Amino acid sequence: MDKNHYNVLGIMSGTSLDGVDVAHCIFEKNGAWKFEIKASETYSYPADWLTKLKDLVKLNLDELRELDEEYTLFLSEVIQKFITEHNIEGLDAICSHGHTALHQPENKLTYQIGNLPKLATLLNATVVCDFRVEDVELGGQGAPLVPIGDELLFPQYNFCLNLGGFANISTHINGKRIAYDICPVNIVLNHYVSTLGLAYDDGGKIARSGTVHQPLLDALNALDFYKSPYPKSLGLEWVKSEILPLIDAYHLDMKDILHTFVEHVANQISNEINQQKQASVLTTGGGAFNTFLMERIAHHTQNKIIIPDKSIVENKEALIFAFLGVLKLRNENNCLSSVTAAIKDHSSGKIYNP
Repeated sequence: MDKNHYNVLGIMSGTSLDGVDVAHCIFEKNGAWKFEIKASETYSYPADWLTKLKDLVKLNLDELRELDEEYTLFLSEVIQKFITEHNIEGLDAICSHGHTALHQPENKLTYQIGNLPKLATLLNATVVCDFRVEDVELGGQGAPLVPIGDELLFPQYNFCLNLGGFANISTHINGKRIAYDICPVNIVLNHYVSTLGLAYDDGGKIARSGTVHQPLLDALNALDFYKSPYPKSLGLEWVKSEILPLIDAYHLDMKDILHTFVEHVANQISNEINQQKQASVLTTGGGAFNTFLMERIAHHTQNKIIIPDKSIVENKEALIFAFLGVLKLRNENNCLSSVTAAIKDHSSGKIYNP
């Protein structure tokens, strides 16, 4: 596709289960890449889908394939609703991450539901999707995928930090883009506040009202994952096997669990960003709206924490998956071996036409 202007949608569903993020994006290549987010929405999951997605790790491969069919249909309906509501025409492609159901790169396994070829047929549009599979086949972690967007769309920042279900970060080290998962964030905080009937802890108010439980904080900070070198990535399976049983063993009040876990997140993030001095840290994702968490991160660093315009905070991942699709259409590298440890940089993803 020999062109420098792209009209695309980016679709993202994260592990925090906030909903399906859809962003209408325009990209221009004129030397450097420029972008504009024309419109965006987050469509919350209905209760039945929340239940299904929370239980994905319990499903066997046949059950996952069956759910994949359902989820692809559901996703097509969400995307079509967005297109209709915003009167969008002339799309070059719909670029979708899908939803991670299984991620075990050490076993050469990764599975994102919602990436079936029929998505293109249902939407009567070109779809670019399934960005992780090829990287895992090439020996990579299949994650994180966002750093190429950090590199080309946000080059002015020393660090790009995303606070979603997990915290992940990207930066330059020795002339190479490096990125990795740091620790769980909203996937754990939301799990606990859901027992109170809440979707999330608004602004971290409940966490703020608690106190640090030092033995739990020490145990969390001592987990082996934090000692291992990058590249590294986290998944729901690890949270369920390592984090939740550890927290539950202490039988703490909810406010103290949340407060202690926020402090743990702030500790782990500051350990990473403090490796550079006088650095700028672009911070996006739902966790950027957790005022208490942001205060605790700022407390542990001298670096400059920057929270951009709300549309970028909320839609940076959807924006970058739109961009990954554009790079795939151009057959340009959208997956960096320096990030994932694959054997080479490559142009990852599948293109389906209606």
